[in-house]
Amino acid sequence: MRQVAVFGLGSFGSTVAKTLTDQGVEVIAVDSDKEKVENIKDYVAIAVALNATDEKALRSIGIEQVDAAIVCIGENVEANLLTTVLLKKLGIKNIYGRSVNPLQEEILKTLDITRILNLEKEMGESVGKSLTSPNIQVCMKLSSGHTMAEIKIPKDFCGRSLKELNLRKRYDVNVVAIKKQIAAIDERGQRILNDEMNDLPQAEDILEEGDCLIVVGKQENINLLSKH
Repeated sequence: MRQVAVFGLGSFGSTVAKTLTDQGVEVIAVDSDKEKVENIKDYVAIAVALNATDEKALRSIGIEQVDAAIVCIGENVEANLLTTVLLKKLGIKNIYGRSVNPLQEEILKTLDITRILNLEKEMGESVGKSLTSPNIQVCMKLSSGHTMAEIKIPKDFCGRSLKELNLRKRYDVNVVAIKKQIAAIDERGQRILNDEMNDLPQAEDILEEGDCLIVVGKQENINLLSKH
């Protein structure tokens, strides 16, 4: 079984980790935030809270044995680059690094890693493609043959649970999050809608009008779901 380490368990990293697990990959999920590690531990083979820029800490989990590493750290550019350098030093042959700005991308190019994940560029391309399906709010290619997309739910999904809808069986897609719009009052006393993300959806969760599903699957299956 292939073993892949995922560093950084924000929305993007968590989705990558869960998708890899669904594909039969043994995932080691790593983040310095203990809460994020706790949230994903039931979805992956190993979940560890540690500082990925600490060489001793990386060696302690046998990181040298993984087949590939994906550095999804987005907010802390320094930690992203230092983690990537350490992984190269430890002999990891397949490294995928996330880039959040042009300078970081140029630095990653000098490290000669397997692939640079430029999310803004890839999302821009995917958004253009998604315009042919109006219910798809945004989509992003994750890996060969797989896409993550945000889909506005059709009216007949309202009031029904994920278990009842059984989208994995019907469309062969995985629901990784539910985005809801929550009413609130701003500092000027105006009614506003805030997005709230449930990135650990349960089978019993009920969908409501205005909800969006974050799903992962093959593009053709996502297209079928969006046209439901």
